[in-house]
Amino acid sequence: MTLSLAEQVAQMVVVRASGFLFDHQIRYSLWEPPAQRLQYWLQDLGVGGVILVDGSVAELAARTQLLQSWAKFPLLVAADVEEGVGQRFAGATWFPPLMAIGALANQSLEQAEFYAEKMGAITAQEALTVGLNWILAPVVDVNNNPKNPVINVRSFGETPERVSQLATAFIRGCQGYPVLTTAKHFPGHGDTAIDSHLELPVIPHADERLAQVELPPFIASMASGVDAVMMAHLLIPAWDTERPATLSPAIVQGQLRQRLGFEGLVVTDALVMGAIAKQYSPEEAAILAVEAGADILLMPLDPQVTIKAVCTAVAEGRISRERIEVSVQRIWQAKAKVFPDWQRSESYCFPHRDPKTLFDSLSQPTSQQLVRTILQDSLKQGGTLPLVLPQTPQPMRNLVIVDDLLNCGILGNHTPAIARPAQLGYRLQLVDCHAPVSSDSQNDSSLRISSDPTLLQVFIRANAFRDSSGLTQIAQDWLNILLRQNQLQGLVIYGSPYTLEQFLPQIPPKTPFVFSYGQTSVAQEIALKVLWGI
Repeated sequence: MTLSLAEQVAQMVVVRASGFLFDHQIRYSLWEPPAQRLQYWLQDLGVGGVILVDGSVAELAARTQLLQSWAKFPLLVAADVEEGVGQRFAGATWFPPLMAIGALANQSLEQAEFYAEKMGAITAQEALTVGLNWILAPVVDVNNNPKNPVINVRSFGETPERVSQLATAFIRGCQGYPVLTTAKHFPGHGDTAIDSHLELPVIPHADERLAQVELPPFIASMASGVDAVMMAHLLIPAWDTERPATLSPAIVQGQLRQRLGFEGLVVTDALVMGAIAKQYSPEEAAILAVEAGADILLMPLDPQVTIKAVCTAVAEGRISRERIEVSVQRIWQAKAKVFPDWQRSESYCFPHRDPKTLFDSLSQPTSQQLVRTILQDSLKQGGTLPLVLPQTPQPMRNLVIVDDLLNCGILGNHTPAIARPAQLGYRLQLVDCHAPVSSDSQNDSSLRISSDPTLLQVFIRANAFRDSSGLTQIAQDWLNILLRQNQLQGLVIYGSPYTLEQFLPQIPPKTPFVFSYGQTSVAQEIALKVLWGI
């Protein structure tokens, strides 16, 4: 099969698209094209892949089939399903964050590896069921910085040994299915206090430290047969004082390819992220990434601009034709893995997925029980439990703090964190980053008048494009108020164990508390049952 230069470059591009079926459902119009434009990119330009976000699994199954029917060549269809397909697409299995499994390894490494492997297998099986063939997981960053706003509970743990053990188990689970796996974010995004979605973090460590801490999980993942490595948007002066890792030949070629010997796909992190987009034009970012050695350009702002820029760089002699052909060959090998019959058939057809297949293949009882087991076994609790309610009815407050109420899919009138306290007589108060506690809150008359015993529930974890440090301060301010007014009845934290570590020394020893790594309805249900001894 002979491709033109433009078609070859197009194969190196993976665009973002909505997982919803219809244009009026698109939530992020800056990044997600309407159907007509997306069809043009896939059908006429020959773009090589799509990364999908949002929607239900039923919509996604139809959506992926439609996209494949538009494509000039079979597509790599990717998603950030680090915690299972249900993390991004409603209806499938949503596992607790990876750090929950890492915490269980402290009790039994063998059991934790079993959970990680099962999680990988279930994620791969469910991905294939809905038409995904590229799993942008596992995260193999070593989260050794408690102030990390973007990795946090997405990591298996705080040591390279633990991350290596569990990441390889996850990859092993996926390998029973024809899907691609991805170790990210090279060479390690764990020791940062800045979110690369917003700004460019700097990793100041020497080569020796990087080799001891950051690199081992990548080396272990490569030895386990991981298909792709995603680059991190990080500046690492020990290796390159000028360019982020994503755009650095010294790091992509020198460290990843030559030093570590990786021969699979190298994919950039999203090129629309602030760490790159604030410093480079879309054209220059694409050219530099290809020069550095990237095979896949993930989420460029405009694929037409990207393809034209790289083709121009080839025509001007800045990039060799051979450099492009090497990447396309790797992409073709990856597609041969996920489409084993594609190049052997002139009329390759993608399997049809009917509703019964989805019902029989997704969120099965064994998967849901595994989720519950991980959540229950990784739960932390303390103080005087269970929380005993007053014998005589009195006003009580359920104070729930989240990062963004307008973008919060984990809460609703039906979810346990809201519904269960309401059943017990609590009145609800919701707070997010748009309603911080003012500096003179201690003088607020409504707060002084209110003496209601308060259940404080905090939902806090790493979220892309949303720095969690502001939410941490809001939660701390509210905790201060409740402690000062002797209103804190109980505390439940969902997500970051670092927030628990910060709060615990401040609360009275007898105050009941529960911590869950998860934030889903199931996580809420399990945590509140422990809190009230149900």
